[in-house]
Amino acid sequence: MAPVTEEQVERVRELVASIPPGSVSSYGAIAAAAELSSPRIVGWIMRTDSADLPWHRVLRADGRVAEHLRTPQLERLRAEGVLAVDGRVDMRRHRHDFPET
Repeated sequence: MAPVTEEQVERVRELVASIPPGSVSSYGAIAAAAELSSPRIVGWIMRTDSADLPWHRVLRADGRVAEHLRTPQLERLRAEGVLAVDGRVDMRRHRHDFPET
């Protein structure tokens, strides 16, 4: 992975912070909005610098949550009115679209 700049980290943080309650986004959508080359960069940033962000609103593109975060993530989403069926959120219904910059 190429070195991640502080500007990229801050852009990802801004995008994640902008996802409203009751909505979700994917790693790929955030990467595209931040003009990053890979959703994996978003995953790395989220893993290292997201404790103060609504991390639970970031999912895989197919609406699945990470297995190791499944229970707390689904509980937080449920509290915001986002329900999952078999561990998968309906991305068409709950997806947050970022404005184009």
